[in-house]
Amino acid sequence: MTTSSASSVSAALAPYGWDDAWADEFAPYDTEGLLPGRVIRVDRGQCDVVTADGVLRADTAFVTPHDPMRVVCTGDWVAVEPGGNPRYVRAYLPRRTAFIRSTSSKRSEGQILAANVDHAIVAVPLTGELDLGRIERFLALAWESGAQPLVVLTKADLVPDAVTLAHLVQDVETSAPGVPVVPVSAVDGAGLDVVAAIVAGGTSVLLGQSGAGKSTLANALLGEDVMTVQATRDVDGKGRHTTTTRNLLALPGGGVLIDTPGLRGVGLWDAGTGVGQVFSEIEELAERCRFHDCAHEAEPGCAVLAAVEEGDLPERRLHSYRKLLRENQRIVAKTDARLRAEIRKDWKRKGAIGRAAMEAKRGPHWRA
Repeated sequence: MTTSSASSVSAALAPYGWDDAWADEFAPYDTEGLLPGRVIRVDRGQCDVVTADGVLRADTAFVTPHDPMRVVCTGDWVAVEPGGNPRYVRAYLPRRTAFIRSTSSKRSEGQILAANVDHAIVAVPLTGELDLGRIERFLALAWESGAQPLVVLTKADLVPDAVTLAHLVQDVETSAPGVPVVPVSAVDGAGLDVVAAIVAGGTSVLLGQSGAGKSTLANALLGEDVMTVQATRDVDGKGRHTTTTRNLLALPGGGVLIDTPGLRGVGLWDAGTGVGQVFSEIEELAERCRFHDCAHEAEPGCAVLAAVEEGDLPERRLHSYRKLLRENQRIVAKTDARLRAEIRKDWKRKGAIGRAAMEAKRGPHWRA
């Protein structure tokens, strides 16, 4: 690539996150005459790629189509053929971050939702009771991806009482240690400047369930109605899911945004580190437990259970922590025979302890 062509590529792709590091990663493909570009949409085995020559349509079949972890996804930087019918993506560059969830199939598979993301925005609507467990689940996946999470409480205008809104924010902050929590309203613009300032510095992905207000938030950040939005229902304040593909869009204030379809299920995929990050206060308490392998269930000298009894740790948080750990352990065990054996051994150990405790409680003559 000549100096002039390199400059034109940089100018065209810089708004989408292209930098010197990506240029260095692409260098081997440049010698093959391939074009660098970023995937802005994937559907039906093809993708739209923004390049210095404009947006190109390319087939993704060349890049390991049968592995859901290695398929081309929105946010990837790719090497695409300059011509051809069909035109093919030849490779994607090593991902800096990847947002992955487990698939709904019974097989042990992960599904990549977005790549090279700097900020993971978890959109939570203030149209009903907060599902703190779901928020914690999204945050675990976000931390595991390598992105910085941000919780955006949408439709804040539907909570006119400032005191009530403050309590809701505090509830979420308790469940999201180290994560900014911002209430926003696309109706009156409250909080949008804070979110816009955060997303201006890189690539952000919008996550949340259907009706969370993601498309409305995306339109507000974009400054135009790019994403289709269904009217909010009067009966419960909820909108309907409208986004059907993951779309990457350049923001006028800098940065890019990936809007995703509503996620009904967000299963963990090898997210042990992310779970630990979400429940960092429990992990810190666990370091003070008497036993290093304390399960925080009935062990003597458990600092976590002591914190629950003293009211310093909400019991709901401990239940959620256990649930996500068990789920993540099951997923990892499907592909790790050694871990499966360890889990079975642990089950037998706990069963023996339970039987021994029951026999001790009944006394030596209960069988007679």
